[in-house]
Amino acid sequence: MTTSKIDSIISELKTITLIEAAELVKSIETVFGVDASANNNILAIGTANSNIAKPTEVVEEKTEFDLILTEVPADKKIAILKVVRTITGLGLKEAKDLVESTPQTLKQGITKEACETAKKQLEDVGAKVKLK
Repeated sequence: MTTSKIDSIISELKTITLIEAAELVKSIETVFGVDASANNNILAIGTANSNIAKPTEVVEEKTEFDLILTEVPADKKIAILKVVRTITGLGLKEAKDLVESTPQTLKQGITKEACETAKKQLEDVGAKVKLK
């Protein structure tokens, strides 16, 4: 189904000479930034027209995170140790060893929400933490 405007353009194109057609193609390439060569016709038109939807890469959203204790200031060590024990369920000696040997992974493969909650608890008492 064509419109009268398209029919008019087609009728006009039928009357131009080969030289005029070549000039028209060059002008279209320049104005619209396309390549009218036979191999690139569809690709060039598609890349020139920003309104055409382009395929997007599907990126899987990460669902499991690791909580890593990166820094423990000496003056905050006892408060951080208490929070680490709460988060990990470790005994006093194991938690102390972990805190003293930073950077250390406190939790692995936990949800983002759980990771964010634990991170906030640790940062509130002065620890430096990152999610991986």
